[in-house]
Amino acid sequence: MNLVVQGEDVDSVALKEIAKATRASAIEQITPEAFRLVDAQDSHAIAPLCAQAQLDWAWIPAGRKLADFGLFVTDMDSTLINIECIDEIADMQGLKPEVAAITEAAMRGEIDFRESLTRRVSLLAGLPERALGEVYEQRLALNPGAERLLRGLKAAGLHTVLVSGGFTYFTERLKARLGFDETHANVLEVLDGHLTGRVTGPIVDGEAKAAHLRDACRRLGLRPDQAMAAGDGANDIPMLTAAGFGIAYRAKPVLREVADCRLDHVGLDGVLNLFA
Repeated sequence: MNLVVQGEDVDSVALKEIAKATRASAIEQITPEAFRLVDAQDSHAIAPLCAQAQLDWAWIPAGRKLADFGLFVTDMDSTLINIECIDEIADMQGLKPEVAAITEAAMRGEIDFRESLTRRVSLLAGLPERALGEVYEQRLALNPGAERLLRGLKAAGLHTVLVSGGFTYFTERLKARLGFDETHANVLEVLDGHLTGRVTGPIVDGEAKAAHLRDACRRLGLRPDQAMAAGDGANDIPMLTAAGFGIAYRAKPVLREVADCRLDHVGLDGVLNLFA
């Protein structure tokens, strides 16, 4: 098994300390920011050494390449993009603190997602639909490395899916912008140009995310171990555990515990370094 370590600034002394602690047979440079420790052995020293040097790390089987996967599924809010869209929409109503508190509790797994979504969306009743456009244009930004990651996934032939407990208004625009093959999200009900405070159709919660991943595997003829998934909160646990490789991006502790890889320091394109 190889250990891939990466960071914005990889200190050579720290890298050698990690290699020594893991009894790696060699250090291979992947990029200026990423290195492969060949035939590394597990050690309790890895986590504290990497944390001290601000490095991300992950165990990767020798020879495993990106093209060995066929499917990549990612969450949207706070994973692909830098905001929780519903919190920013609520800010247009002057209700961001109240809605953000519910969002945070749901992300930590403290309250049921469906309940949290219903409560939060109800607070948006009466808001003009144009507020969604203002959030997209003025507040939404891609997280670092998102565009490069999608280009790399496409070049390797992976089918890409954006699945979100957020809203189709945003996922459809990101699909067009980044070239996702498909998207799944919740539909905000709009009447006479204003939000009604309700969603229509099936709610996309954690179990629905996992179901979309499994369905994509079936349609594409893939095994679960050929799928990878990325997320940041409790609502992503079923999806990450259903995938062969789970990525926790700037994630809550509850998700970090089930992930195969935690990206706390590098951008989303750090995924490409793992399988280079």
